[in-house]
Amino acid sequence: MKQYGAEFLGTFWLVLGGCGSAVLAAAFPEVGIGLLGVSLAFGLTVLTMAYAIGHISGCHLNPAVSLGLWAGGRFPASKLLSYIASQVLGAIAAGAVLYVIASGAAGFDVAKGFASNGYAEHSPGGYSLVAALVTEVVMTMFFLLIILGATDKRAPAGLAPIAIGLALTLIHLISIPVTNTSVNPARSTGVALFVGDWAVAQLWLFWVAPIVGALLGAAAYRAIAAEE
Repeated sequence: MKQYGAEFLGTFWLVLGGCGSAVLAAAFPEVGIGLLGVSLAFGLTVLTMAYAIGHISGCHLNPAVSLGLWAGGRFPASKLLSYIASQVLGAIAAGAVLYVIASGAAGFDVAKGFASNGYAEHSPGGYSLVAALVTEVVMTMFFLLIILGATDKRAPAGLAPIAIGLALTLIHLISIPVTNTSVNPARSTGVALFVGDWAVAQLWLFWVAPIVGALLGAAAYRAIAAEE
């Protein structure tokens, strides 16, 4: 149970920190943190939680990561459903807290997006479904490749959280304009449920693409990293 509690709290922090930075601080008049700040915020949530709970649960914080680690031979299938449920519940709880905070400001309108992921008319840059699909698959594939490599027993000890946090920052720097960056079905679900409408209708892509990308990343790492 401690592992599942750690995943709940860790995913809560990821969504509150990452999506919170987008909703509350990104466009704040004159001094907003912008896309660079949001990208860094997501990376920092993973980096800080990796050091805080990595020794308890492995700090997955993401259903796609859990599935990718299973495919990479690093995680037992028996824990998958419980990890994923803990991550999704943590994300929804964070979405609820963020909604309470954000709705305290005059003029708040959840229909403006609430940091939800989307494609076509709901993509920040108007990118198509195909562009969004390819982006999410490729970004998640490389995220898993980095996670598996950084946590390999042959990698430098103790530095994995830094590599993984910076990887997530880079992923956001690339892909926020395309999909608002998911690479994490729990993160997408946690805010989409409060928007409803189009955000829920498009949520399928932000489950399918990250999972496919994670499985591809696991396969790629196993292909290049197998010891002779």
